[in-house]
Amino acid sequence: MRKIATFLVLVTVLYTSNSCSKHDDEAIVDCFGDSILTELKHSTDGTNSKIINYSIQYGGSNTITSVKWTFGDGKTETINTSTGAVSHTYSAAGTFEVKADVTIKKGDGSCTVSPKKSVTVN
Repeated sequence: MRKIATFLVLVTVLYTSNSCSKHDDEAIVDCFGDSILTELKHSTDGTNSKIINYSIQYGGSNTITSVKWTFGDGKTETINTSTGAVSHTYSAAGTFEVKADVTIKKGDGSCTVSPKKSVTVN
C-alpha cells in the first residue's frame, strides 16, 4: 500500500510540474486514473459456450465515446456506446487475450485506456 501511495504522489508531482498553463490542464484527461476505473467484463452465453458477451464497467465521471475490441482470434469490432457491450462467437475452443481500447472524453480532451483479460472458451 505504501508503494502505491508513493507512486501516486510521484505521478501527481510530475503531472503538476509538467503542466504548461491552465488551459492545457483543462484539456488533459488523467488516463492513469481512468484506467483504474475501467474494467473489462465477460460472460458466457447460456446456450452456446463459444459465444462470449463483453462489456465495459466504468466508474469515472467522464464519458466513454467508443470501445475497440480485439478478441484474440484475429477479429476486432468497434462499438460507439457507453458500455461497449458486444457478443463475439469464437470458431474454436482455446484461451484468448481480449483487449478493449476504451476512448474516454472529458471536455475537449480524450484518452484511451486498454484493459486486457485472458478468456477461456470451451
